[in-house]
Amino acid sequence: MADIRPFRGVRYDRSLVGDPATVICPPYDIINPQMQSELYQESEYNFVRVEFNRELPEDTDRDNRYTRAAATLEQWLKQGILKIDKAPAIYLHDHCFTHQGKEYRRRGIIARVRLEKWDKMVVRPHENTMSRPKSDRLSLLWALQANTSPVFALYEDRGKQISTLLAAREQDKPVISLDTGDGEKHEVRAITGAETINQLCSALANQPLYVADGHHRYESALTYQQERSVSSAVKSADEGYNFVMMTLVDLADPGLVILPFHRLVRGLSWPTIEGLLPKLPPFFEIKELSSGAPGAWQQVDDFLSEREDQVRLVLFGLLKKSLFLLKLRDFNTTSPMMPQFHSGIYRRLSVSIVDHVILEGLLGMSHERGDKEMSVDYISDRQDAVNKVLNQEYQLAFLLSPVKARVIKDIADTGDRMPRKTTCFYPKMPSGLVFYRLE
Repeated sequence: MADIRPFRGVRYDRSLVGDPATVICPPYDIINPQMQSELYQESEYNFVRVEFNRELPEDTDRDNRYTRAAATLEQWLKQGILKIDKAPAIYLHDHCFTHQGKEYRRRGIIARVRLEKWDKMVVRPHENTMSRPKSDRLSLLWALQANTSPVFALYEDRGKQISTLLAAREQDKPVISLDTGDGEKHEVRAITGAETINQLCSALANQPLYVADGHHRYESALTYQQERSVSSAVKSADEGYNFVMMTLVDLADPGLVILPFHRLVRGLSWPTIEGLLPKLPPFFEIKELSSGAPGAWQQVDDFLSEREDQVRLVLFGLLKKSLFLLKLRDFNTTSPMMPQFHSGIYRRLSVSIVDHVILEGLLGMSHERGDKEMSVDYISDRQDAVNKVLNQEYQLAFLLSPVKARVIKDIADTGDRMPRKTTCFYPKMPSGLVFYRLE
């Protein structure tokens, strides 16, 4: 049973920081050095100083980006730059954005959720993770004792009870309203009424929650909970470290946009690349298409979206300006190349076919080996992936279709996980709108 609770959110005082669009920032995992510098320049109060403080050459155990983030947080609280809401609330967050010329609104509720170990199946992961980001977030948790950005999770709104409750709060005055100027808008409303909060918590209590984005943050919070419970004299189940901040979104929300992570490959020898094409026909039906042909990219989009029950992918870079449209012939041919401990759903995913059959089986690459020469990178923008091959930054691009929300639910329900970097929920939720101090 999921334990959902309100919390006293920490928010910027707009009268002191000016335009709130200048103080929010992306979550840590997409902030590169250039973006970090730009965010530092945007405002002296930009939340990047807390979420992802600069790393300096002279850093020590006592003075580093985590200790600086903690000092900044305490200073801003003392100055009133950040204020803690007086009443516990569940926050209604409307995130409006544009994707491929279409306008969307993704509605979420920000609450604190009791941490549960994966094996309890109350909170269910859908994707594998990497160790380094977990270590980083754990260090930040110890320094701040706060969740600076929410875990993004999904739920099922059976009978539309939750959407009805949230629709009734649409006329409330937002406590946060901002326009980033690049097509994204945010409105946050604080729901403080005990009756509505109880109804929301009850509606969410009797179902699992599915982690969409933020597996690293959740796993870091679990580790922090364990470490704190060992070192704390007080063993109350309601201690703040037993909870994590989440944004919860309906699985059927029309603003739930899921993009694929395309695979980019470099470091292969030319004989290996040239030898790939003859190895593909036993597994795939292949259609070659000139990337410069009229309507070629529309054909790619149509091909990738045509059948959800078939594995379809597109290979670019094997021959100059040629696109290879690959359709899997038979799952029986790929099954022996799949890790047998995974579920049938996992073994039928396009991303699993690419990772295990093509990259590992046919190209001899390995995620585990940590090759410095051969590497696989991930990118959600198809045109960027193609351009990186054209610019010779990478040798091959494997273009994939997005995974549907119901498939995420199905694989999580089996207790399995998709390969890492399978899903990209667009756009990322910003950090700095409201956050949770582990009171």
